[in-house]
Amino acid sequence: MKPHIVVIGSTNTDMIIKVPHLPAPGETILGGEFSVAQGGKGANQAVAAARAGGRVTFISSVGNDLFGKKSLEELTKEGIDISKVKIVGGVSSGVALINVAKSGENSISVAPGANSRLLPEDIDQVASVIRKADIVLLQLEIPLETVKQAIRTAREARVPVMLNPAPGKVLDPDLLSMVDVLTPNENEAVLMAQTPGLTGEPVVLARTLVQKGARAVVLTLGDKGAFYSSDKEEAHVPGFRVEAVDTTGAGDTFNGYLAVALAKGDDMKCAVSIANRAASRSVTCLGAQPSIPKASELDSLAGVATR
Repeated sequence: MKPHIVVIGSTNTDMIIKVPHLPAPGETILGGEFSVAQGGKGANQAVAAARAGGRVTFISSVGNDLFGKKSLEELTKEGIDISKVKIVGGVSSGVALINVAKSGENSISVAPGANSRLLPEDIDQVASVIRKADIVLLQLEIPLETVKQAIRTAREARVPVMLNPAPGKVLDPDLLSMVDVLTPNENEAVLMAQTPGLTGEPVVLARTLVQKGARAVVLTLGDKGAFYSSDKEEAHVPGFRVEAVDTTGAGDTFNGYLAVALAKGDDMKCAVSIANRAASRSVTCLGAQPSIPKASELDSLAGVATR
């Protein structure tokens, strides 16, 4: 059977402009192609988990507007269970404004809208779904108290918890101690470790976050792959160098694929390798959800393995 992944997080509509370079403060750039795509870290990771082969239930909040309706329509096409998504009147759905540079780098501004209305009491209403999951996957684009309530609910039922701490926040040790797999990028890890001098030291960063309470840390390193650490083992897993078009959603692709691989019973090294391959494939296309590959597409990755 497909592993049951419960994803709890944000839903946004991404408005994307391709630009020669990311604008500096006060700079106006005449951009090129404009596109609209479905996004939000929660929704992106739900789509990634579904395309990776998971049975996904998505818990989120959208406005009763065209953006929200379109988001739910697209999630339904992916076979994702949206029956637990909260629809809020009188507030807009989340929106992200994204500049994508020629290099593939991006800058993102987000108006959370209805995402901020997903509350701890909403988690209580869907607790029975969380308790039946094979793994629960969360991010930080919804209120932190809601994230905490979801993690507590999962831990009480002994359901593994995977937290992608993005956007980066300093989290208290009590919360980290309930997280089975923490998946920061380097910037987020530096912020959480509260040790700015450790920038560029993934081994030390990952070990520091394990010492702060996380049971396992998977530190994503872009095209260099990822480094994972726990009290049992640690290793660097190479990534792939590809011609990057847009890095938006690469981390979300990684997390969705990692959650499914772990829920299937793959060991950490194998799961991270699969997630690396999926994330590398995603940056070769424009947009967040449109770029997320299906599992059947991973073998076609034309990239060079890194060391």
